[in-house]
Amino acid sequence: MNSLNPTPEKSSNWKASSYLLGVIGGLIFGLVSAYFYTRAAEDDVRLTGKTQPNRVQTGDLLGLGLAALAIFRQIAELGRSPEGKKRLK
Repeated sequence: MNSLNPTPEKSSNWKASSYLLGVIGGLIFGLVSAYFYTRAAEDDVRLTGKTQPNRVQTGDLLGLGLAALAIFRQIAELGRSPEGKKRLK
């Protein structure tokens, strides 16, 4: 079963565990994303001969923002019980 579900036998501090897991996951995701972004930008600078990478386009940032909102929604749905998910449909 899921170790984050609150039960009387387990610690009542399940929220802190969830937050800690989220912080660690976000840190890892952010570091990996920054690594891949800088690696791609360095390759682009090397191939084009420019001194600086191209600016990120506004449309690309908007697309990433919408994708992040969709991920947040999916993560929030993980916390619902199957019965709660059925009620919302």
